[in-house]
Amino acid sequence: MSITIKNVILGDGKTKICVPIIGTSEQDIYNQAEEISGLEADMVEWRVDFYENVMDTSKVLALAMKLDEILKEKPILFTFRTKSEGGEKEISVEEYKALIKAVIRQNIVGAVDVEVFKDENILEDIAAFAKDYDLKIIASNHDFDKTPDKEEIKRRLKLMKAKGAHASKMAVMPNSTKDVLTLLEATEELHREDKNMVIITMSMGKLGLISRLGGGVFGSAMTFGARNDLGASAPGQIQVGKLKNILNVIEN
Repeated sequence: MSITIKNVILGDGKTKICVPIIGTSEQDIYNQAEEISGLEADMVEWRVDFYENVMDTSKVLALAMKLDEILKEKPILFTFRTKSEGGEKEISVEEYKALIKAVIRQNIVGAVDVEVFKDENILEDIAAFAKDYDLKIIASNHDFDKTPDKEEIKRRLKLMKAKGAHASKMAVMPNSTKDVLTLLEATEELHREDKNMVIITMSMGKLGLISRLGGGVFGSAMTFGARNDLGASAPGQIQVGKLKNILNVIEN
């Protein structure tokens, strides 16, 4: 199975590259978007939790429209990563839902990230709301301390799909090379067992780098790369040009 976000197809056998914008001010965000617009990236993740005025929804929506103009054909993945999952800020459940729904209603971005464990019913709620706008939901879960066992990884990814996500994303921290193999094995098994599922997985940090480079071989549909050496939003992201070259060798 594949899903289409603007003009990008996730799950077609080619690993797509997503590059994060992590600016704090409007000018920072504009500058990063201009830089990314010229890179060989397929999608752009706006990590809005870095933005200094993120709690002013009108400013967020205006900025989203400007980013869409700058990035042109590159779809935007709108993400508020909460502090409990490695983000910059904390936010209440109601504020989180209201912000994401306002962005969905604007119908500018290509997809929104929803943390499956932010609240028990939050993913179903937002997924149902997004249906009227034909907007894709990428559900997510992040563990910056460890790598759960294989069955737990598969359980969480399947739960995301069951709750309405179009793609299921999980990032974990390895404490050994065995942990990296666990993440890749879980990805491969789930990809083989459920052909109607779009999976995005990664093992973080230097130890997990191989999962960002070769995850597509095991069934992961997307990887995240940095716009430059200072542009990473999570441990282990490498510059998009280097990443593109490696993917070309592996997949072509």
